[in-house]
Amino acid sequence: MLAERRIQPANFSGSYLPEDVTFLLKPVSLAATAREQKEALIQSGRRHYSELIGKETVPDENYMALFHAAERRNRARLAADIASLAGHLARRAEGREIVLVSLARGGTPIGVLLVRMLRHLGARSVHYSVSIIRDRGIDLEALRHIASLHDPADAVFVDGWTGKGAIAGELRRALAERPFGFSPTLAVVADPAGQADIAATADDYLIASGLLNGIVSGLVSRSILSAKTVGPGDFHACVTYPQLAPQDLSRAFVDRLFDAARTSLVSDISTHCLRRAELQRACAAMLDEAMLRTGTRDPNLIKPGIAEATRVFLRRMPARLFIRDPDDPDVEHLIHLAKQAGVAVDRLSGGAYRAVAVIGRAP
Repeated sequence: MLAERRIQPANFSGSYLPEDVTFLLKPVSLAATAREQKEALIQSGRRHYSELIGKETVPDENYMALFHAAERRNRARLAADIASLAGHLARRAEGREIVLVSLARGGTPIGVLLVRMLRHLGARSVHYSVSIIRDRGIDLEALRHIASLHDPADAVFVDGWTGKGAIAGELRRALAERPFGFSPTLAVVADPAGQADIAATADDYLIASGLLNGIVSGLVSRSILSAKTVGPGDFHACVTYPQLAPQDLSRAFVDRLFDAARTSLVSDISTHCLRRAELQRACAAMLDEAMLRTGTRDPNLIKPGIAEATRVFLRRMPARLFIRDPDDPDVEHLIHLAKQAGVAVDRLSGGAYRAVAVIGRAP
């Protein structure tokens, strides 16, 4: 019977090397929904965002040039942060296996880099990528599978960054009762929201993988959860993009970063926990200001942070963009996208965030 079936993954690693990651996702076919229609369905409450997928294409040459420039400019910094995260996780494990569970898909490239770096440091480590969906929780079938192979006490959840902490909060709620023995320990590169347990920095800087979609994430979509695609015993679903293979940058991106990380200095990041309360207060103040300035009562329409703001322009219907410094090269791509979309750009006052995007109301 379907309810009794347990999926054994066929070493699904997307366009990454099999030793870099195992995606605990179910590849399916799902027709793309036009952006305007998707927005209307989501905002009306008729469909949850996880039930729909937008069309993914390769950005234009100008935008890709901005991506490559950003990757070169911030490569050394991201490599050093990866090295510091890996060093911290290795010390914390005290010789035990480190089970990295990245949150698809923003966490996947970071998880790949961490598992490579941990092995370089001599630590035993494996990497899985699983689905977590706002308001619907984490994929418990995926966790069940991991728990059948590893000690859940050795698991660390991995993401690239925190926006305002929605996914971090979802992780805590989903694991509040410790299913299968997992605890919600979250490690990220950048934590301006103060929501991660382990972070290399609180600075909202440009992590280049956040500028693109599937072509820097193993040719895998964000996760999907609907009755049509996911049955009892199934992992959450995804769409794959083999047609974009000629433009895929996933492996080249992690190869370059790993080469840089191997020679990076490792910094002590253990004091991040001391700043979390301060960062959380600043995030709440930013959110209040953005909602006041835009006249919205729905915090889900406010997307703070460079990466989250970028996702609004790539996937949703942007209505407004706030940036802290128009001369900051880390937001140059956002200004480019805003001009293309005809979206007003305003100044952001202070705080840890360099950019905040606002999703417009559906027509």
